[in-house]
Amino acid sequence: MASSASAPSKTRKKKTEKYKLKDLKTLGHQLLSSRAHVNNLPLLLTFVSPGSPPQHVLESLLSLQSFFTPLVPDLPSSSASGLKEDAKADPESIYRTWLRSKFDDFVRSLIEVAVSAQAEETLKEIVLDAIMEFVKMGKGGRFQSAIYYQLIHSIVYSSTEVGILLELLSSKYLKYIDICYFTYITLEKLSRNLGTKDTRDDRSFADGGDGRDLKASIEHSISTIHYIISHVPPLNSQDEMSDREMWSGSGDGSGMSESLKPEVEKPKSEKHESSVLSATKIAKKIKLKFTKSWISFLRLPLPLDVYKEVLVSLPQAVIPHLSNPIMLCDFLTKSYDIGGVVSVMALSSLFILMTQHGLEYPNFYEKLYALLQPSIFIAKHRAKFFELLDSCLKSPLLPAYLAAAFAKKLSRLALSVPPAGALVIVALIHNLLRRHPSINCLVHREDGESEPKDHLKLEEQTAGNGNDSTGKYLSKKPGFDHFLVAEVNPVKTNAMRSSLWEIDTLRHHYCPPVSRFVLSLENDLTVRAKTTEVGIKDFSSGSYGTIFGEEMRRRVKQVPLAFYTATPSALFSESDFPGWTFHYEKGEKTDANNNDGITKDVIEDHAPLSAKRQRVES
Repeated sequence: MASSASAPSKTRKKKTEKYKLKDLKTLGHQLLSSRAHVNNLPLLLTFVSPGSPPQHVLESLLSLQSFFTPLVPDLPSSSASGLKEDAKADPESIYRTWLRSKFDDFVRSLIEVAVSAQAEETLKEIVLDAIMEFVKMGKGGRFQSAIYYQLIHSIVYSSTEVGILLELLSSKYLKYIDICYFTYITLEKLSRNLGTKDTRDDRSFADGGDGRDLKASIEHSISTIHYIISHVPPLNSQDEMSDREMWSGSGDGSGMSESLKPEVEKPKSEKHESSVLSATKIAKKIKLKFTKSWISFLRLPLPLDVYKEVLVSLPQAVIPHLSNPIMLCDFLTKSYDIGGVVSVMALSSLFILMTQHGLEYPNFYEKLYALLQPSIFIAKHRAKFFELLDSCLKSPLLPAYLAAAFAKKLSRLALSVPPAGALVIVALIHNLLRRHPSINCLVHREDGESEPKDHLKLEEQTAGNGNDSTGKYLSKKPGFDHFLVAEVNPVKTNAMRSSLWEIDTLRHHYCPPVSRFVLSLENDLTVRAKTTEVGIKDFSSGSYGTIFGEEMRRRVKQVPLAFYTATPSALFSESDFPGWTFHYEKGEKTDANNNDGITKDVIEDHAPLSAKRQRVES
């Protein structure tokens, strides 16, 4: 079988090797000069292949393109089968049907050359221009969607690198409105076909088949679809759409309506209505196609890298242009439930649907509370997450226990995050205390300030574990923090019984900007007229580099010195050793101004349990 299949290709190579570039030019001139040399057409088609030399491919392409350009508008459609019945009676129809089949072979050969890895980049660009010219020349100047579908289908399912084709398509042709329109239609069909193909591949893999290669090819096709659909320029307004050019037609309103008409025959009344389509109707059509293509694409099993890129582009590039953004709720809620970085990236789009389109999402704040982990402070998209977190906690209708849970969880994270993360946390807690005066009790709480009912509840919970003495000891132990940091439900964290003692520790933080910024929480935040909210955007993208740069630009009045500005009177101060006492023996304490500057160290054992160093100045 293999030898018989390779035999035609070998004979074809032998035939093509006989012809030189001059011979191809002669064949082309003969084909264009008279119909008597129409048999040169199949011969020139054999040179339009990935294995032919680039000069031969180019010369054959130019001759065949010049031959088919005036004939394409008058050729019958590929699906016309009724012409075969009248083949004996009408030789002209036979000839045109044969030309149509050769034209289809020519288009398929051009697409093979365009997506092949052997062709050069300049040749690919010329071939793509020729294909798009044939897309432009339909009956009455209508868009040839069948040829365009074949092109996009071959690009999407190509196993070779097609980056140059994608760049050329996005830079040269996606600026035309009719190409954008049919691109959405084509990508919707390909996405639906890929979805059904993926389900079939899963079944075959479950039956015992090896579906790894198929899965890799599907992921490659999905990445290609995402590149195309993300590079189609959006239609921001109807005025911009009316100013966009048309690839097929004259470019005015009538040409636009002709290109957007389906190929099905319509009554005269409907044709008259379609010929006067306004820019509003066309914008609505394109918007619907945009929505269908994106929804079909998002139903595919997206690879992780494509998944993240989609979540990043949804808020600005997709949601504002959808006909009904609520259609994304299933995709976004599933993404938000995944957890980790994916949930962080889905939060932005989900927040837009909740605030602008009335989406109700139960347990939203529980999922948001679960995202507060130390890893979020070193994530790539942490800046946007902190801004959205501040926006989500801005509502005055937020319950006090929920605001307290977020404030307490953030303050606990401040003990383990980098200095840039501690600055963001202080800013978030500052805004929470200012917006919700009911949680200002967390700023300072003495032992025993909790209500007796809360103590009883804690004792009942600990008594259920079978250790009553431990529960009573914990509830009465000074300095015991009732906050449950491992609890995922913010309602059960006991945050209202705790305090923000972690923020007090940041006053002694090793990083000076953190310790200075904590002083802003010492103001009376309940007086809203004297305080302002802190902009989270100023701290959300901070890092060690930004902190170091700000410290280098900061002008300070005092700097640490390597020597004492005044002569010290003691080696250590009493505050350095809490619990120790330093005293002089009787009769040996003299005035420091009258001594001669000579000191002696005397070590005496006062008791067997402790030894103290005493300094005797003489």
